This record gives sequence, C-alpha cells and structure tokens, in this order.
Amino acid sequence: MKDFAAIDFETANAERTSVCSVGIVVYRDGKKVDEFYSLIKPEPEYYTYWCSRVHGITLNDTANAPIFPNVWRKIEPKIQGLPLVAHNKAFDESCLKAVFRCYQMDYPDYPFLCTLVQSRKVWPQGRHTLDIIAERCGFSLNHHHHALADAEACAAIALQIL
Repeated sequence: MKDFAAIDFETANAERTSVCSVGIVVYRDGKKVDEFYSLIKPEPEYYTYWCSRVHGITLNDTANAPIFPNVWRKIEPKIQGLPLVAHNKAFDESCLKAVFRCYQMDYPDYPFLCTLVQSRKVWPQGRHTLDIIAERCGFSLNHHHHALADAEACAAIALQIL
C-alpha cells in the first residue's frame, strides 16, 4: 500500500463525538507528502480525568480551538480519494462517523483500513498495541497518544504490512 492517509483521534470523554485532537499523515507513492494536526473543541465540551491522563489535553487547551467542521474543511482536500488507515479502525472510524452526525455533515463513506487487525494476522502472538507494533516495524513512538505521532506510527505500520 503506497497511497493512503493515516488518521488518529483523541477524545475528551467517553462520547465518540468528543474528539479533541486529530492527526493525519498523507502518503502518495510510498512517500510522506503532507501532515496535519489540530486541537478541536470537543462536543460535549468536558474532559474526564482518565482521558486527560492518557493524552494530556485539558479543557484549557481546547477552550479556543476550532469546532470539528472547521478542522475537517482543512483536512478534506488533503485526503481526497485516499483510503484512511487507523490502528484500531473501530475506534477512529466510529469517532469520525459520530462527529459527522453530531454536526449534521454528510459522511462520504471513507474506505477505512485497520493496521491493528492486519498486525494480528501478521503476528498472531503477543500484544498488538500501537507502540509495540510500530516498534516491530522499525518506528519508535516517542509521544504515544499525541494524535499526529500516533498517525505517523500507524503510517509506518501500514507501509510495512498493508
């Protein structure tokens, strides 16, 4: 796989609509051609202790952040015609669909591939967390749970096993 956009969301709370950051890395012909990161004002706008503990983002960080539709307008042209790739697509795709519904946006039915599912086929034994699988693919994930760093790790995995 040489043409794709790796995507990662972080959420503020248990609601899938509460995306508070997004990272995207775009590959064409097997080469990184673009990346994008943004904080997002979550909906609903509150943070649980556990989510903030994982990614370090708080209400103060996103108080003046743009809402999702404004962020997606910047992302959409970058990913036009590309499949999306996520490590645990079940989470990231559900967030994307939920936030599209929340803002009453038409969802374009993006094709989504999953590096987590594929890594379980390639390496049936052991744990398959993003950091472990990225390391197996030669990528050192230093800022786990930062959306752009996670998208970069996912892209490194996709280049190896998809």
